[in-house]
Amino acid sequence: QVQLVESGGGLVQAGASLRLSCAVSGRTVSTFSTYTMGWFRQAPGKEREFVAAIRTTGTTYYTDSVKGRFTISRDTVEKSVYLQMNSLKPEDTAVYYCAAETNPFGGRRPENYDYWGQGTQVTVSS
Repeated sequence: QVQLVESGGGLVQAGASLRLSCAVSGRTVSTFSTYTMGWFRQAPGKEREFVAAIRTTGTTYYTDSVKGRFTISRDTVEKSVYLQMNSLKPEDTAVYYCAAETNPFGGRRPENYDYWGQGTQVTVSS
């Protein structure tokens, strides 16, 4: 089993920055380098939506609303993935989830992800 633990959420004003972290642990963590890692978010009353993903090759994908503002990265040694969020907007308010897909060529579909964290709350005030 693989465990994912997010941190770094909080309450900020519009225009501020936050950096989310996701630490990966568990008995199969030695294969972390082969996982596609993703960030998703879910706002109240809405479905969970894709935010960003990074493949083992380093290729990254973003939803259109965060392009140019958010950056996903991973550290294979630390077995962690990060989401740097700049120029935050009130519409970015949501619970943010880290997820791992064992397919190294994974992408945007949440149903394809195998492991999920508990989420961290991000609230952006106007």
